[in-house]
Amino acid sequence: MARIRIPSTIVLIFVTVQTGFLLFMYARYSSFMPQSEEKPSQVHILILSSWRSGSSFVGQLFSQHPSVFYLMEPAWHVWVKMYQNSAKVLHMAVRDLVRSVFLCDMSVFDAYMPWKRNLSDLFQWAASRALCSAPACDSFQRTDITSELACKTLCGRYPFSKVEEACKTYSHVVIKEVRFFDLKVLYPLLTDPSLNLKIIHLVRDPRAVVKSREQSVKALARDNGIVLSTNGTKVEDSKYKVMQEVCRSHVQIYETATLKPPNFLKDRYLMVRFEDLVRDPLSEISEMYKFADLSLTPRLQSWIYNITHGQGPGKKKEAFKITSRDAVSVSQAWRNVLSFQKVKKIQEVCKGAINILGYQLVDSEKEQRDLTLDLVLPRRQNQFSWLSFNPKH
Repeated sequence: MARIRIPSTIVLIFVTVQTGFLLFMYARYSSFMPQSEEKPSQVHILILSSWRSGSSFVGQLFSQHPSVFYLMEPAWHVWVKMYQNSAKVLHMAVRDLVRSVFLCDMSVFDAYMPWKRNLSDLFQWAASRALCSAPACDSFQRTDITSELACKTLCGRYPFSKVEEACKTYSHVVIKEVRFFDLKVLYPLLTDPSLNLKIIHLVRDPRAVVKSREQSVKALARDNGIVLSTNGTKVEDSKYKVMQEVCRSHVQIYETATLKPPNFLKDRYLMVRFEDLVRDPLSEISEMYKFADLSLTPRLQSWIYNITHGQGPGKKKEAFKITSRDAVSVSQAWRNVLSFQKVKKIQEVCKGAINILGYQLVDSEKEQRDLTLDLVLPRRQNQFSWLSFNPKH
């Protein structure tokens, strides 16, 4: 039987054409298939706020959840170590630290902390229920509601390596930070495929913030200097220059996230007002948990009720502590404590933020003291553009 010889060049051409055809058909078929984006196994939540805005309270709402690994302001270490720089200069170092923490890589603290260290060397470590329970500390269970005092007493001497070990065992990593003043600085984290990042932007009436800041003047002096770029000099914010920067940052963050935001911000930004939170805690917290893919447990629900239904607004020495208080009373305390002259000045430097965040200005001391007059407007009632606002007017 005669054999037919086909030149190798023809075979090569045939194989090439066949391969090309198969690739074309595969590409065409794939275009009709749903594209599944594989997200990281952990959910990352950044509580973005400013000093004295109720962020420690919101942080605890997440910290006490059994599925959450929480750290309170880890960027404090950056600011303490590099305090002669401005907040703008430190943005990048803070962002890099936050990213590493989200990825449970705690070696990032090597640059800011002593080589030999324990849990207790981490700023506000006892505010983290995750660092007070297994595997970080054997004294409490994950489902326990922990207190800072008990945690400090029992868990402080555990090795720092437990921080990273614990972090890797949770489905959610939550960080509370007050040291970001520009949402765009976070864009590299929001587009990082190794992160599944969502942002909760917590705001509060600037007049209430000032009242709270006055309880903590010395504690905030170094941070004030960094915000105002004083090359390491501590500052008392008597002229409300820091407040002006804080208010400006809230407007920038809110407008960036809501006025023509980039596609990667879709469903990843939630603005929460402290006043709404204390008026209807369970509803607001349920919304935050849903946003963060968490569920409210009965034990947490009971704890939340107790923590928001205490007696009175709290004592001065409790300024940085989470204690049981009358939360609504706390949110309105500025109206009886601040002088109208102070309120007028705050309204001048923060008029834009007061407007866009949905608070009502007061035109007289009578309006300020009249607690039947609600100064918290329905959310998103007013729109505002910072570009159209001049704080000198």
